[in-house]
Amino acid sequence: MDDIPFFDLQAQHGAISSEIREAIDSVITESHLVLGPQLEAFEEEFAAYCGARHCIGVGSGLDALVLILRALDIGPGDEVIVPAHTFIATWLAVPQVGATPVGVDVAADFLLNATLLEAAITPRTRAIIPVHLYGQIADMQAINEIANRHGLAVIEDAAQAHGALLCGQPAGSLGIAAAFSFYPTKNLGALGDGGAVTTNDSALAARIRRLRNYGADVKYIHVEQGMNSRLDELQAAVLRIKLRHLSNGNAARNSLAQAYRAALHGSPVIAPGISPQCQHVWHLFVIRAAARDALASHLRQQGIGTLIHYPIPPHRQQALAHLGYRAGSFPISERIAAEALSLPLWPEMDHGIVQRVAKSIASFTSENAE
Repeated sequence: MDDIPFFDLQAQHGAISSEIREAIDSVITESHLVLGPQLEAFEEEFAAYCGARHCIGVGSGLDALVLILRALDIGPGDEVIVPAHTFIATWLAVPQVGATPVGVDVAADFLLNATLLEAAITPRTRAIIPVHLYGQIADMQAINEIANRHGLAVIEDAAQAHGALLCGQPAGSLGIAAAFSFYPTKNLGALGDGGAVTTNDSALAARIRRLRNYGADVKYIHVEQGMNSRLDELQAAVLRIKLRHLSNGNAARNSLAQAYRAALHGSPVIAPGISPQCQHVWHLFVIRAAARDALASHLRQQGIGTLIHYPIPPHRQQALAHLGYRAGSFPISERIAAEALSLPLWPEMDHGIVQRVAKSIASFTSENAE
């Protein structure tokens, strides 16, 4: 086991364990386990946090994307633009409704390159899904302007951006709807899978609520073919507790990220950039290194855990081979896949760990320069 893990959930839960246990006990006592008061309260609180009118708790971040696409009647024959560098869920949601994902390369900041968007738009294009990757919001002003000119829906993939801001406006309020994931290691993480949709569109929110619950507004009366994707009461209760600590956790992540940036200044590795208009929430701290695999091995030998986000781009995955993309289709994304390395980062992490990781990176670059 690494002396320094990539992420430490025990540290996070240990600090608020009594609050979590009390919340779980209250759900068990009430025994209202699905679509109950905890979910209703969490939906109200998270909607307010995101500056949105509505929040709908669902089973996962992938389900959130699928439900938004379904509620917008996007399906067979339609195309949806997605960034080439992202977790595969962004792409997988599109064929799940029968539509076709169309990739667009990213810029050096890991985010969808808005200057490449219009070339990818065809008469079949219905929507764009920008991803606020690693905690930084995409260039939503440019993306929304292009979408408005072409009559396209903009769906935020905000799975890694809980609490991020763009010019003071929160992720989750910048498109027709947004999809969030509450996977345990997210900035706002459940004790298992979970997700949510936020939107300001009341009609869209009502349809997503129906679709997540077997297509029923009233029990046993099913007006369309829905699915079972409901954030349960236990997870909602835990998320309510964690939401109260999210801003402090994001502030701690930012402090650690700035310490990393300072400690790595002058290093051959490339530290992540920051948009001056965006309040980054640092879900991940991702560097780029030409000798990424050798560096990861060196850090592992030093007892430091790392991960690669993401080693194989979606368009090169076997599951999406039928789309016909080949090596070289998206050069920036493919280069990032070969160079990106995520360093340890969690809110309770000691700043001394940052210095140890930076020294280990410096020792690797020094050894390889000789």
